[in-house]
Amino acid sequence: MISFTLSLLFLIAGYFVYGKYVSSVFGQDSSRPTPVNRLADGVDFVKLPTWKVFLIQFLNIAGLGPIFGAIMGVMFGPAAFLWIVFGTIFAGAVHDYMAGMLSLRRDGASLPEIVGDNLGSGIKNAMRVFSLLLMILVGAVFVYNPADLLAMLTPDHLDKMFWIVVIFAYYMLATLLPIDKLIGKLYPLFGIALLFMAVGILTMLYAHAADMPEIWSDFYNHKADPEANPIFPMMFVSIACGAISGFHATQSPMMARCLDNERHARPVFYGAMVTEGIVALVWAAAAITFTGGYDGLENTLGGSSPAVLVNLISRSWLGTFGGILAILGVIAAPITSGDTALRSARLIAADFMGTGQKSISKRLMISIPIFAVCFIIMLLPYEALWRYFAWCNQVLSVFTLWAITVYLARERKAYVITLVPAMFMTAVTVTYIFYAPEGLPSITNLIWQEGIPYLAASGAGIAVSGIFLYLFGRYLQTLPAPATAGQASFD
Repeated sequence: MISFTLSLLFLIAGYFVYGKYVSSVFGQDSSRPTPVNRLADGVDFVKLPTWKVFLIQFLNIAGLGPIFGAIMGVMFGPAAFLWIVFGTIFAGAVHDYMAGMLSLRRDGASLPEIVGDNLGSGIKNAMRVFSLLLMILVGAVFVYNPADLLAMLTPDHLDKMFWIVVIFAYYMLATLLPIDKLIGKLYPLFGIALLFMAVGILTMLYAHAADMPEIWSDFYNHKADPEANPIFPMMFVSIACGAISGFHATQSPMMARCLDNERHARPVFYGAMVTEGIVALVWAAAAITFTGGYDGLENTLGGSSPAVLVNLISRSWLGTFGGILAILGVIAAPITSGDTALRSARLIAADFMGTGQKSISKRLMISIPIFAVCFIIMLLPYEALWRYFAWCNQVLSVFTLWAITVYLARERKAYVITLVPAMFMTAVTVTYIFYAPEGLPSITNLIWQEGIPYLAASGAGIAVSGIFLYLFGRYLQTLPAPATAGQASFD
């Protein structure tokens, strides 16, 4: 319990200490007008109270990641707790905050425009397509889990297909309606419920402190097949939303359009990520404590969904009310990421097409094709969709981090705060793509029956990270002595 408490305190301190330093590096300015003060349109640019913006941002980025991802990822052993803490403070929160701030300074621009401003027009166009498809993919995959659970909780005639239609219809409304009409009213309630559940579980962790192993005990990979699931890179992709996730950078611009002052950016963007890290830390510890250790967790999960364990923990520790909160959380968390994913898709498409979104007809013009593609994707096997989402998500974080690094370098700011995470996540993501079964081996296994060796995959990851560092070094040499505008190109 000592190590858990230290981890919790470190996360909180990280917000106040490192978060403050990161905001000073960027140059947060409370006197600078935010986009909503100049571009309010009653649809996407809508001034909302800071507490609502925080809760919406938290739910946007959370999904099932800090719960399911943490429960499954903790099987990598105590290293998972360290990744949640240090990944959140030094990578994920910085990534989310910087993406939000760049959007604030760019009239609420979506992620592809931000990345393209700093990495060149070629990458901008590639990111437009990639991020748009990824948002549609998120919308599609985050229909299935809540539909499954709702079907189990309701009469037989309200089957899975019925709930898929209902959830997808809600996604369409959330995508089209002004942000304060549906999202602004529902999200605060869902956010409070999710946080209340986490606080309840945290309290019960201390009541069962004797059952929680310390981080420094049994410090090894507890996966059933550790050779096939090495900590690097598998853990760093498995635990994404509780540490760093590229999806978050697509959500920050949405809230950048609703903030009325830059001084609220650190609580909203950096703070929401730290809160998510705390939730991930709590659920990772709860899974180990409740099941009696790593072996108990593996036996409890078996081949079942983490939703079963979440329900067991909540009902056992929090009673009937806790069970209701657990169900609400497991249902609401993916829905509140799926709907804003499609809303982000609309904003991304509207930005690169230069189409205003105040008119409902223009929103429909952009959204109907998005809905159609999303529906087609939903017809594909869920397992196949989810398998490729993980590394596509981290590819997005890699390009976001490099874009921020280039921006900071051009502005003569301390770019090392994103350079180090950018290099690390590049090595992680490339290694994963080369090594994980759902990466290149899914193609190369047709020829290379043994798959790509781990050392070769790791070498490729480190090599690509080194190439990106070399290109960044070349870019630094092109910068004139005084701080002047310029644009990097990785084309």
